[in-house]
Formats: sequence, structure tokens, C-alpha cells
Amino acid sequence: MALPKLWTQELDQFRLMRREMENAFRAFNQPPSSANIGAGVPAISVAETNEAFEVTAELPGVDAKDINVSLNDNQLVISGEKQAESTKEEKDWYVEERSYGSFYRSMLLPFEPEDGAVEAHFDKGVLHVMIKKPTKAVKATKTIDIKPGAPPSTSPASTEPAAASKVA
Repeated sequence: MALPKLWTQELDQFRLMRREMENAFRAFNQPPSSANIGAGVPAISVAETNEAFEVTAELPGVDAKDINVSLNDNQLVISGEKQAESTKEEKDWYVEERSYGSFYRSMLLPFEPEDGAVEAHFDKGVLHVMIKKPTKAVKATKTIDIKPGAPPSTSPASTEPAAASKVA
């Protein structure tokens, strides 16, 4: 028994939709592109202390001269360009690889740093940025005394006892 033509058209539409969904999900299962191609978005870590924010960015294979650290109001920007070339000559073969690309990371700070409050150091492929908090942004911990008993009433209460209701 053959299916009516209307049903087969519907089934074809569902098959087409299923194939498209499978293709979309298959794209998520693809391995990520090589980390050596371009530079992309470097991994960063941010830590907060009482006095400062400490930002570290992993920039392997990048020279310090190719890194830009800037501050625009309360936005910290780390950007630059990675240029890596390697050449190998072994046995009867010759290999030369190049990797170029720009990178960019930015983060908003909860305050605008004062002049001279930002320091940056680059060591062994890791950029360390220290942003000192302004004195008005440094929060001191205050201890609150706990008093025994119920809190005083803030609503105006009458000092007279309530009148007893009359029962008929």
C-alpha cells in the first residue's frame, strides 16, 4: 500500500528539517581550530584584592613590543599582534611555518583609575597588569554591634491599651 502523495511531501519536509538540524549539531562537535593559527582571544584571569585588581593574560609567542595596554576611562584594553615564524631543516625536507594574527581583550572596571595607578609587566609569555583602586573605591569592613532584644518600633503606636470589644 502506497502512502498518499500529500503524506510523502510532509515526510520529505521533515527529513529535510531533520537533516538541517543534524548538520547544525554536527558543527558543534567539530574540534576547535588550532591554537597556533592567529592569536584570537587570549585567556585572562582577574583577581581582586582590597587594594587592587590583578589581571594576567596568557600571550605565548608574543613579544612585549607587540602588546598594547591602554586605559580609556574605566575600560582596560589589552591588544596586539602575534607574529611567529619557525623554520626547520632536517634530512631531506624543509619546513617553514608562520602564524600571524591580532588579539583583543577588554574589561570594564568598577572605577576610573587615578593617574599612575596601572602597572604592566611581561614575563615568560604572561602579561601581568596591576590596577590600584582609588582611595574612595577601597571599602573598609565595618563591624556592627548586635544589641539584645527586639528593635524599637518605628511606627507611631498609641500608649493607651486597646478598648475591649463589646459582646452583645
